[in-house]
Amino acid sequence: MGLAMSYLRVPPVLEGEPDPARIARRVFGEPDWRRRVPVAPLDVGGAWQALHYLVTGDPWEGRQPEADVVCGGRLLTEDGADELGMDVIYLAPDRVKPAADHLAATPFGAVAARFDPAAMARAGVQDAARMDPAARDRVLKPAYEGVTAFFQTAADQGQAVYKLMFPTG
Repeated sequence: MGLAMSYLRVPPVLEGEPDPARIARRVFGEPDWRRRVPVAPLDVGGAWQALHYLVTGDPWEGRQPEADVVCGGRLLTEDGADELGMDVIYLAPDRVKPAADHLAATPFGAVAARFDPAAMARAGVQDAARMDPAARDRVLKPAYEGVTAFFQTAADQGQAVYKLMFPTG
């Protein structure tokens, strides 16, 4: 069983609620939350950790702002993942903008050289051992370009980013 990731842009204050954890519970607390949100989430599926590796060179860590693209932010569900059925990571608008700027200044070609499924597998990147050479352009390039556009829109609109990590079968 692996993990998948989706991104959702949310205004920094949702109907007067300033607490990101309460916003997460309001937005994601119902099974049909995907149908109720006004903006469709961006799904990167199981490619999230490979994407983080390409961006940072590490499966989990990295410097800001690049680490904020995938793994950075505040975990809101440390004690509540069972309640929502997923982990929710919150990235405040003031951290979204530098991450968006970093992505805009870093085309996919600048990070694509890190794509090495064997090295990624040794580092513990999810599903790296099953990646073929074409996965770089077939899966990771569209994911990178989608995340880049997503972060730019969130930054332009002053929005927070909620990253949802949920188990896959």
